[in-house]
Order: sequence, then C-alpha cells, then structure tokens
Amino acid sequence: MSSYEVHDFQHEVIERSYAVPVLVDFWAEWCAPCRMLSPVLERLAQKANGRWILAKVNTEEHPELAYQYGVRSIPNVKLFVDGQVVDEFVGALPEYVIERWLQQVLPSPHRHLLRQAQELLQQQRVSQAQELLEQVLQMEPDNAQARTLLAQLLLLAEPKRAAELVAPIEAGSPYEELAEAIRTLAPILQLQSEEELPEDPIRPLFWEGVQAAQRGEFDTALERFIEVIRQNRYYHDDAARRLCIAIFKFLGEDHPITLRRRREFSSALYI
Repeated sequence: MSSYEVHDFQHEVIERSYAVPVLVDFWAEWCAPCRMLSPVLERLAQKANGRWILAKVNTEEHPELAYQYGVRSIPNVKLFVDGQVVDEFVGALPEYVIERWLQQVLPSPHRHLLRQAQELLQQQRVSQAQELLEQVLQMEPDNAQARTLLAQLLLLAEPKRAAELVAPIEAGSPYEELAEAIRTLAPILQLQSEEELPEDPIRPLFWEGVQAAQRGEFDTALERFIEVIRQNRYYHDDAARRLCIAIFKFLGEDHPITLRRRREFSSALYI
C-alpha cells in the first residue's frame, strides 16, 4: 500500500489542509490512467518540498468519499485548502501541465497573513495592514495578491510606487483588472499642474477631476470626467472614459459610488 494512502480523511486531508495544501488523488486499482498518473504525482510531491502534500483515496475502498466529493470519473485530483476543494482536474495529464496548473492554483504559504491584512484594511487599520503586506513581499516578492493589495493601499499617497508594484502582474491573473486600474490611475495622480495636460477648452474641467481623484474624492472625480465625456470625449486620448472605468474597477462594482455613477457614465458615452 502506498504511503500516501488516506486512512483518516478528516484528519489527514481536511484538518491538515488548514496548515498546508493537500492534493488528493481519487483512484482505483483497475484504472489504467490512474496507474499512469500516480508516479507523476508522487514525483511532483517530492519536488514540492512540503509546499503541498499528496494524499490518495482508493474509490473502491472509500466510495462514500467519492460520492461526497462528486467523483464521477477517475483519476480525479482535487486540491484542498482550508478544508475546501479550491480546484481540480480529471485524467492523466502530462507532468508539465500539472506543474503549470499547480503554479496557478496553489495559494500563498502566507495566505493567513494576507487574510489578516485584508481584515485590517476593512477595519481601516491601514498602517498595520501595510506592515503585514510589506512583510509578505519580503518573504514572497512575486506574490500578486500582496502586490495588488499594497498598491491599492498606497495609490493616493505613493502613486508611483503603486504602479511599480502592479507592473509585473500579467493578463490572466485574478488581479489583472485591479492592477490595470491602478496602472491607469497612477500617472494622472502624479500630475502637478494643469499645464501638464494638453491645451483645450475642456482642460480646466478635466483638471478638476484629476484634483478630486488626487484627494480621494472619487464621486466628484467621476462627475467631472463624465461631463468631460459629454463635451469632448476624446480629449487626451479618451482619458476621461478610461479613468472612469479605472475608478469603477478600483472601487469595485458593488461600491455605492460605482453603482450611482455607472448608468450616468454609460449614458454619456452614447449622447
């Protein structure tokens, strides 16, 4: 019997997954693809050096677990984090595909610190949240979530650094939209004077929007930018439209300001 076989699912998978991600391979002796996949998973588990651990569930011996977790075809590999299945795949995939999948779905080893930072942000305890995020990035410089959260926190006070933090975040990342919003807003927030903008009769109104955004008064900023769209949509390479979208993404689609201004913005585009 394999050393990875599960004897106590609650303890070895559910409880253990709160400390380290657990990759569970649902398999059976009669399944040829399962026998092909097994050594691949074991090899990857050894290479992981504790970043995640492997567990195997024989569906013939534990049909109740297969039923509970909706296993309809095997091999079925599920990743458990904090007691929940966060992702999965079915079939004997090539090793390089599994490695790429793991890179995408494995949570940060510092996820508990990140969750704590998010809670601090919700409580408006900004300096403490910043300390935690800086700490995570010292240990894990490429952590996209930490980079995005810290950039979000620093955008008004340090827009240049905020843009630098999200610069490496690429398309396909779950933080892509917020990162792009920060990259769009940061240059405008660094403007020092109206004269840095292209000359046009609409420039003073656009500058009022910029100043409001720099103060964090996003409702006022949206009001000004929407009016710019009505009067001269393509001023400064369509900047007012792009900034409105960036503010919506930065605040979140469910934010009261977004909900209040979104329809007005859409109407302005089609005048």
